[in-house]
Amino acid sequence: MIVNRRHILATLAAAILLAAPAISRAETVRIGLPTKTYWPTTVAEAAAHQKFFEKEGITAEITIYRGGAECFEALAAGAADLILDAPALPAAGRKKGVMSKAVANGAMGNFGWQLMVLTKSTLDVGDLNGRKVAITSAGSGSDLLALWTIQEKKIDFTRVPVGGGGLVPNLLAGNVDAAVVYSPLSFQIKKSGEARTLIDYAAAVPPNLTSAWIVTDKYAKEKPQAVQKALNALYGGLMFMRDNREAAVKLIGELYEMPDDIAAAEYENTILKLETDGSMAGDKIADAVQLSLDMAKLGGMKDLVPAGEIISTQFKPVPTRP
Repeated sequence: MIVNRRHILATLAAAILLAAPAISRAETVRIGLPTKTYWPTTVAEAAAHQKFFEKEGITAEITIYRGGAECFEALAAGAADLILDAPALPAAGRKKGVMSKAVANGAMGNFGWQLMVLTKSTLDVGDLNGRKVAITSAGSGSDLLALWTIQEKKIDFTRVPVGGGGLVPNLLAGNVDAAVVYSPLSFQIKKSGEARTLIDYAAAVPPNLTSAWIVTDKYAKEKPQAVQKALNALYGGLMFMRDNREAAVKLIGELYEMPDDIAAAEYENTILKLETDGSMAGDKIADAVQLSLDMAKLGGMKDLVPAGEIISTQFKPVPTRP
């Protein structure tokens, strides 16, 4: 009996020792997000809260940057493995030797993005000519919308990069005349009566691929399983939020210290409108990417490669389930 017990204990100890290296070898995927109070951060946090990265057998190292351009720079420098950003950035990057592609569809519209001024301001869109408008950073989604505004409205203004966290403070302080604000911040300052909307970009801008999950060609080739698992977890976070409204609204409110009505507005107007399939395959996606690039060109971006050169159909998210 003693011999059997010792044999069992020895077998268990060996099993634990064999399992330990497997745990320590869990792949770390460095996920870069363009700014804090923005839907990609919400989705990534939802995935983390539900332990979806762990269920996929990876460790997620999440870093939040000051804007889309800084986020893409991190990818180019090898400081991030998977990022959420505008398609124009990898299209411009390939001309400069930064070889990356969009591997999953994030959003097909500028949901919640608004050009805003203080409520007390008498300015209209045309009055912004020669004035200052806040964006997160050069080359970011907010910058592309600002450039689109300049071209569409045939005006010119100075784009002032202030970082994602600086948009609202600089607008409210009067340091700029207007700001391109993303949700749920746009919903919050509109509800509070501090600011009003000049342009609702979700309605004004033609539908196009405004954001996608992006990796370098090298990373996709060397670590395809890590990319697939990270995408699975992220889309699992999105689907969990869509399937659990109360929990999603609570998470948004807690993450960004916002009241329930603002969190609910973000849920209804942004989260429920995100792409759930994630696939980059098909003519519809190709056309949406090209339209996004064409708009970036109209806004002043140059040397962009065609849409086909930045689309990867190698991956298709399979959402992680609770």
